[in-house]
Amino acid sequence: MNGGAPIANLRIGLIGAGFIARFHLQALQSVRHVTVTGVYSPTAANRDALAKQANAMELGPCRAFSSLEAMLISGEVDAVWICVPNFARLDTMREIHRLVKSGRAKLIGVACEKPLGRTLGEARDMLRLAEDAKLLHGYLENQVFSSAVQRGKDIVWRRAVPVCGRPYLARAAEEHSGPHMPWFWQAQRQGGGVLSDMTCHSVEVGRFLLSKPGAPRTDLKLISASATVGNLKWTRPEYVARLKSMMGDEVDYARRPAEDFARGALVFRDGEGHEVMVEATNSWAYVGAGLRILIELLGPEYSMEFSSLNTGLKVFLSRDVTGGPGEDLVEKQNAEQGLMPVVENEADIYGYIGEDRHMVEAFRHRRMPIETFHDGAIVAEMLMALYRSAEIGQVVKLPSPELETYVPPVARS
Repeated sequence: MNGGAPIANLRIGLIGAGFIARFHLQALQSVRHVTVTGVYSPTAANRDALAKQANAMELGPCRAFSSLEAMLISGEVDAVWICVPNFARLDTMREIHRLVKSGRAKLIGVACEKPLGRTLGEARDMLRLAEDAKLLHGYLENQVFSSAVQRGKDIVWRRAVPVCGRPYLARAAEEHSGPHMPWFWQAQRQGGGVLSDMTCHSVEVGRFLLSKPGAPRTDLKLISASATVGNLKWTRPEYVARLKSMMGDEVDYARRPAEDFARGALVFRDGEGHEVMVEATNSWAYVGAGLRILIELLGPEYSMEFSSLNTGLKVFLSRDVTGGPGEDLVEKQNAEQGLMPVVENEADIYGYIGEDRHMVEAFRHRRMPIETFHDGAIVAEMLMALYRSAEIGQVVKLPSPELETYVPPVARS
């Protein structure tokens, strides 16, 4: 699909109207040559509210559609962003594929939130459907597009690597006190626990930092994986009860827990034959100012580091300043008083602006993004290897054919 004049204005349809879709609206305010023209969610109130929000932000004209088919065949969208929960992504992609193959939907591209699939099998199906429909496809891994990650990688690979050699270790961590919605806590619907939900970020940003700029993303060959998972907080009786009160009886961590802590190590062989490593640590058991992202890159004579909570802006609120819970300072905020960091622009710091700008420009110019469904499938393979290692208590060697049909223990029936 490469070539031809760029589309003057890309018209996006959002599939899903929850937390992550609202983040994309926030990010798209800083992206040129794009309009949000459609929203579909099976919940009428949600889709109507998001369409109203898009219009209030002057990202439209945007309208809510009563069905996914109606939006796809309307002629009013050029590309779609899949923002539905994990358990609905493959069925959504099947519907996109059906309507594009029939000729009723005229789309240029599809972008999908992380993870691409709950299993490697699902991720490969997502990729197969996108390619069979001849669609451009982008994997929405926001941390890869964080301005800190992009700038840090540029400096390291431009100034340090030519003199001293390639980096050999990337460390990444993402931690907070737990997800917003009940389905995240239900392993069969989500695909697992924190390893599925957050390690997908950490392993991919680590792989990106270790990858040579301009080289194929397959430049790094995964050769082994080892992991440990645990239930540190949310299976304690008092927190089982608290989780039920917050999420409803359908979330029962006494009976069906998923891991709230995961630690993994992935070993790759780089293009020069050296072994390099990604270390990832993730938890739903971190109680601090809010969401914390830590990223490091180490090489022979250099290093880089980033922490999302080491902000330049902080506020102090005394105990006399009272108010209800909110997340206006940082995502997953855990307190409303004291000395607190403020993430000035979460959509930028976390990478959503860079991510959406890149995807819009790629689709406008009819070229494949740098993060595609191929990368989403590689992430799924890394996650399944880590889950398998944690299950058997051994290092998993890659390639491993058993991962093609593997389902993490907590997600099995």
